[in-house]
Amino acid sequence: MTLIKSISGIRGTIGGPAGEGLTPIDIVKFTYAYCATLPSRKPAPNSGKRYKVVVGRDARISGQMVEQLVCGTLISCGVDVVKCGFASTPTTELAVTFAKADGGIILTASHNPRQWNALKLLNDKGEFLTAVEGQAILDLAASEDFDFAPVDEIGTITEHDFTDEHIESVLALEAVDVPAIKKAGFKVVLDAVNSVGGIIMPRLLERLGVKCITINGEPTGDFAHNPEPLPKNLIELRETVVREKADLGISVDPDVDRLAFICETGDPFVEEYTLVSVADYLLERAEKAGVTPRYTVSNLSSSRALRDVTEAHGGTYFASAVGEVNVTTKMHEIGALIGGEGNGGVIYPASHCGRDAMVGVALFLSHLAHKGITVSQLKATLPPYFIAKNRIDLPDASAVVPVLEALKEKFKNEKINTIDGVKIDFEAERKWVHLRKSNTEPIIRVYSEAPTEAEAEALGAEIVKFALDLLAK
Repeated sequence: MTLIKSISGIRGTIGGPAGEGLTPIDIVKFTYAYCATLPSRKPAPNSGKRYKVVVGRDARISGQMVEQLVCGTLISCGVDVVKCGFASTPTTELAVTFAKADGGIILTASHNPRQWNALKLLNDKGEFLTAVEGQAILDLAASEDFDFAPVDEIGTITEHDFTDEHIESVLALEAVDVPAIKKAGFKVVLDAVNSVGGIIMPRLLERLGVKCITINGEPTGDFAHNPEPLPKNLIELRETVVREKADLGISVDPDVDRLAFICETGDPFVEEYTLVSVADYLLERAEKAGVTPRYTVSNLSSSRALRDVTEAHGGTYFASAVGEVNVTTKMHEIGALIGGEGNGGVIYPASHCGRDAMVGVALFLSHLAHKGITVSQLKATLPPYFIAKNRIDLPDASAVVPVLEALKEKFKNEKINTIDGVKIDFEAERKWVHLRKSNTEPIIRVYSEAPTEAEAEALGAEIVKFALDLLAK
């Protein structure tokens, strides 16, 4: 059994002893702490006398159980609940503002397998809590200093499906060219991995005039394959795209915040290029319209291709620490046009500051319709890079710092970024390597990128060998 507590929420495998798995006791403690810290984040409710919190969930088998515990705890704390039922992560984020709520809790373990679930915590803007706010919740949950509302102050539960509001908000975006998409007459195959993507994504595609063939569309929570949208997990989607002679394949994870495409050939478009292609479209529009500044953001472990595309359109690229909240914080700080993560996460502030596969699909199809080319041809217009992912196992967590310090010294003549671990940028060779410690286990994650796969693998192997030799001394 696994239970991971972090500043962004609590996640774990269902069952087992309290404190070791995601059990009812852990769910209640964490939900209580979220409620009890509401006044410190927001001195007064948006409306009325009581705080209001939105709750949405993906289709995981454990979802109903977790939802009932969370909602019961919220009302026992004197908080009113707006229950969204099946709802994607971006739908729940938007629902916070649609409902004029004071916060939100998303019940999803994102791309983790079926035995996992999680509570992800939102502020009154529908965005993830800051590190300081998250730490306050962890501290209170650990203290077990709980005090629930008396009977006359118990909150209420109302239900509302925000799916249509989400779809309408996507269609209303100025950069989403609905007539162009309809005219293109796209045919797509959607892999919804047996979760809420099978509910919302076909409805969006229908409104866009796209013919959609859905596989794994029933929201049973019994995922047909590993739910992370990586090429090795999308064999059925790739084969169906080719067999149906579709224009592209669309894959989303269980909570529909990550997005990956498959070319008409059945080849992966590559998850890293979801954000890059959408950014290319928005930057081109902004450049033609003379809009300035043109800023983009991704985390340090994401492809250099976003920087290349941004600069090609006269814009400026910024990097953030890994983690969605870090990306959105930087985006707010500079006023970014577009941002996200290389895992297929598109964050478009004109909609909201959260990863949203619905927005990503609508913008990508607009781009493809304007270009009038195939998905594989579109991929060929983007800067070619390859990323290799490795890890270094450590004897214990204390070994992280010496390894990172030694690497900074070894490559001191290169461009080094230390906002999240150590990133070494070899500018002349257009390649980089990023090392950061895991928050949950004694390992260092090593991501390397270069113009060719062989170069990326070689760079990663060189860094791993250096670290292992150092640890062996």
